[in-house]
Parts: sequence; structure tokens; C-alpha cells
Amino acid sequence: MSQLLGAHRHRRWRALLTVAVCAVTAVAGTVLNPKPVAAATTDTNQQWQLTSVGGNEPPATTGTVLAQYPAPGRVTGDIGVHDPTVVKRPTGGYLMVHTGNNVALKTSTDRTDWRNAGSAFPGGAPWTLSYTNGGRNLWAGDISYHNGQYWLYYSASSFGSNRSAIFLATSPTGTSGSWTNRGLVIESRTSDNFNAIDPNLAVDDQGRWWLSFGSFWSGLKLVQVNPSNGLRLDGTIRSIAGRGGGAIEAPYIFKRGAYYYLWVSWDMCCRGASSTYRVMVGRSTSITGPYLDRNGRDMNAGGGTEILAGHDNVRGPGHQAVFADNDGDILVYHYYNASNGAALLGINRIGYDNAGWPFLF
Repeated sequence: MSQLLGAHRHRRWRALLTVAVCAVTAVAGTVLNPKPVAAATTDTNQQWQLTSVGGNEPPATTGTVLAQYPAPGRVTGDIGVHDPTVVKRPTGGYLMVHTGNNVALKTSTDRTDWRNAGSAFPGGAPWTLSYTNGGRNLWAGDISYHNGQYWLYYSASSFGSNRSAIFLATSPTGTSGSWTNRGLVIESRTSDNFNAIDPNLAVDDQGRWWLSFGSFWSGLKLVQVNPSNGLRLDGTIRSIAGRGGGAIEAPYIFKRGAYYYLWVSWDMCCRGASSTYRVMVGRSTSITGPYLDRNGRDMNAGGGTEILAGHDNVRGPGHQAVFADNDGDILVYHYYNASNGAALLGINRIGYDNAGWPFLF
């Protein structure tokens, strides 16, 4: 397993180098609008797919399987990313963090045109170096805004090892150099059966704070954190999704209506156009689970409903995040261009069918 993980994260690094040397200013696609088609037979992990009919609003659906996945929405500017998350600023515009040296930042005024905005720690993050073998590349940050400040959870690790850590930083503005290190939240050692990377902060209906995380090993985990300081509240580690040692990572919990939706990535990232990453989802009425897919299968037992996979010029879409905007819920992710293997930003709107299951358009 460690050899597999080593290859996985080594490929992630090579993909990031591809991103770093490509100053991408392009149109990644157009927003498509789905229409329902007749239901089709599906396997245990039911697929949700879309087809273009024009227009800007999602259709009402009746729980049928749709015909094909939508293209990513139009984005321009500096759109080379890996593992993006986005927060809508209270003063307007958007702030993105993604994997890169000292945690990379991007900004946008309109959710379409994105510009590089430096890094969270332009002077370096020496407290992470014992986990990264001296490297500056910090993975899979999660950004949110609570109590008048930005909260950034991010990962420090080295290839082929679950000797990893998740740290927290806060900032009043979110700008480069404004971040204050708040310390270690959780770490994993080589003797542990989990990997402390890919964090996501979620707040439940009772105002309790929870951090989900995990990659490969025994799957995805959940710990409670203190809303006053963002650090771990107790020693309990809950399991929320797993594939019996199979490839799963990047949990993201988002509440909509009566359900907490657990978005995850399956299969292999970071192989350029050969990547097999795909986005899966389950849901629960409790933030601690159990999270079930559309067929009622527990995500701890390998369940998951497919929301997005490779299609057309899109390869390996995944490491997704969700946020609410004025026009609805938004999915952000990275994918690989089938022509040259470059890692690019993907953005789609989320709709919900009559049974409350999400789809993209």
C-alpha cells in the first residue's frame, strides 16, 4: 500500500510541475444544462450523467439517470490548479487555495477569471518541514470564513508515507503573508492505519465544528474541533468512508436541506491524461454518518454514487469542494486536459433531483 501511495503522491508532484510551467489562459468549456432521459440499468455505484439542452437553469428531474456529464464551466486566467477549494468573500469576490509551495492562493471577482495571488506563507512554513522532508509543497488546503476571519487547514506530508500532518492558520484578510500559524491539528504516524491529509472543515446544525480528512489506508475520518480555536477537541476518530484499502480520498462535507452530503474522490489522481479520478457522493441526516449512497449502501462499506467521471476532453476529475453562491451550490475540482495532461480548474453548478440527490450542470 505504501508503494501505491508513493506512486500516487509522486505523480501528484509531477502533475504540479506541469501546472507550474504552464501559464494557462484558456476557456475550459461551457456551462451545459441537463435534461432527464430514460432510466438505465446501473451497477452498485449508480452514475448520474447530464446532456446539453441550452439555457441557464437546471431542469426538474425525476430521479432518472442522465445521459452524459457536463463540460466544466468557462474559466479564464491562471487556471492551472491541483486540489482547489473556494470561499466566497463577505466583501465580494472569491478566494481559492490549492496545492503548491507554501499553499498557493488565487482570487476572482466573478468566479470566471482567476489570478494568482501569491502564497499563504511567502516566508515559508518551517513547522511543516519535518513532515515534508524539507520540501515547501503543501497539499490540499481547505479554506472557509467564520467569526470574522478566514480559516485554512492544510496538509504536510512526504511521498509514499503516512507520516503526515494537518495544520491550521487564520487570517483577517486571506491575503498572502497575512496568515498566522495556529498549530498542529492532527498527525498520523507510519504505525497508524490512516493518513492525515486532505482536510475539510464542516459545521453542523448545532454549531459544532468537525474536520474530515484521509487518503487511502483505512479510508476517511472525522474528528471534532473546537470552534474557539479550530484545534482538536477530543481523541475520538470516527470512520466515515472506506473501500477496504482501495483508492479513496479528499472528503468534503456540505449541508443542503435535510442532509449532509459527503463528497469524495475515488481511484487514481495525478497521472495526467491517464488519471482515473472520479467524484462520488453519499448522504446522511447526521454529520457523523452513516453516509449512504443512492442504493442505500454505507460508504464505510464501499458505497458511493458517481457524480462526475472522465468524459470528452476531461480526464480524472476530482479533489472536489462545494460552496454556496447566489446562483446555487457550486462544485470546484481539478481535471486533466486529455490533449496535454495539464491540470486545470473545473467549476460546475449543482442541482438536486426530486429525491434530493445532486447532479451537475
